[in-house]
Amino acid sequence: MSLTTAPTAVETPRPRRRSYGRYVVGKVAGSVGSLAFVLVVNFFLFRVLPGDPARTLGRGRFSTAEQLAEFNKTYALDQSLPQQFVTYVKNTLTGDLGISLKYRVPVSDLILDRMWPTLLLVGTSTILAAVIGVWLGIRGAWKRGGAFDKVSTGSSLTLYSMPEWWLGLLLIAVFAVGWGPIPGIFPTGGLHSVEADPGTLSGVLDTAWHLTLPVITLTLAYLAEYSLIMRSSLLDELGEDYLTTARAKGLRDITVRNRHAVPNALLPTTTVIALSMGYIVAGAITIETVFSIPGLGLLGVEALEVPDYWVLQGTFMVASAGVIFANLVANLLYGLLDPRVRT
Repeated sequence: MSLTTAPTAVETPRPRRRSYGRYVVGKVAGSVGSLAFVLVVNFFLFRVLPGDPARTLGRGRFSTAEQLAEFNKTYALDQSLPQQFVTYVKNTLTGDLGISLKYRVPVSDLILDRMWPTLLLVGTSTILAAVIGVWLGIRGAWKRGGAFDKVSTGSSLTLYSMPEWWLGLLLIAVFAVGWGPIPGIFPTGGLHSVEADPGTLSGVLDTAWHLTLPVITLTLAYLAEYSLIMRSSLLDELGEDYLTTARAKGLRDITVRNRHAVPNALLPTTTVIALSMGYIVAGAITIETVFSIPGLGLLGVEALEVPDYWVLQGTFMVASAGVIFANLVANLLYGLLDPRVRT
């Protein structure tokens, strides 16, 4: 009589969770690879023009061969393409982004000078939109279907659907020029008044007054980006068992929301906020153009008109590096808040 043994269930090995140190090394290596790729693309992107680059960029301003040779030497166009790439990588790593064709100053200095208005404008509006949007999402989700939820969701979606430049022009027409009984109290554009000294307290207040309408425009335009994600994340948490357990312990409804539901629902929103910070460096091209804010966005528009390829190349590199760095921060932060992503 033969005995047969019942087949034993084979346990599927669970994937091991990496340590946070290995997780960080992997994400940093991926970001370095992305930067290297952007570096290569940035080099060839502005060197695919047909014909002689010097004559294309010079637009017929060179009347002698000596002037043409001097231009080629200044911008390293007299070298072979591999030599140009090596020079470009070396100069970029040392912070030398070339000389602007329009302004005749180093591109790195020009970008640094134009970065601060962009950081003030886009940075302030991003923080305000994130704080207000998260608050709207929390209140709307907790009282889903109520009057506040309907009004906040509908208003934020309406503002989000408007083009930024149109919303900016509308605010200028109403609050800067004046409309009906509403007087025009805000400046129509610019970073500060001509006579204002930005280094003084009155100059700082004058700059803040000039940035009021642009900041309000960007804040209103991106409220929905944060409020809808926060609302959706919190709605997903409302049916979880741990909230029922917390209520069964006798905790107040507001305590259950703030201590248990909101921290878990904040994880996706935290990632979006961190990624949005990367776009601060890129600037808001339309808003800076509409309100004449001398930031990186307006600098890119001015460089396209020339065209000033070294400025375009520099702004593209800085904007890409900002987004990659913000993506790295978002990944590291998410891996710290939610260890499951390291699996």
